[in-house]
Amino acid sequence: MALKRINKELQDLGRDPPAQCSAGPVGDDLFHWQATIMGPPDSPYQGGVFFLSIHFPTDYPFKPPKVSFTTRIYHPNINSNGSICLDILRSQWSPALTISKGLCFHGNGFNLFSMVTIF
Repeated sequence: MALKRINKELQDLGRDPPAQCSAGPVGDDLFHWQATIMGPPDSPYQGGVFFLSIHFPTDYPFKPPKVSFTTRIYHPNINSNGSICLDILRSQWSPALTISKGLCFHGNGFNLFSMVTIF
C-alpha cells in the first residue's frame, strides 16, 4: 500500500510540479526523499534555499512521514536536529495529506515555511 501511494505522489509531483518546492526519491529508495523549498518572500528566510529529508514509514499514508531540515535553520518549531515540531506531522496527520499538500501548496505559494514562520 505504501509503495503504491508513494509512487502516485511522485507521479503527481512530476505532472503538476509546485512552485518554490521540489521533492523526490534519493537514488532508488522510494521511502527516502529529499525536498527543496525556497524561503518565502517577506520573511527572515527570503532568498534562502532549504533542504529537507523525508522518510516514509512502511504503513504510509496511515502514519506520517518523518520530515526534517538538513539545512541548518533557527526557528522555534524546529529543533537543533532539524526535526519539525508540528501537529500536522504528528497527531494531526491525515492520510488525505500528501507531500505536495504538506510541503508545497499550489497557488498562493503556501508551503511548509508558511506554517513554521507564523509566530
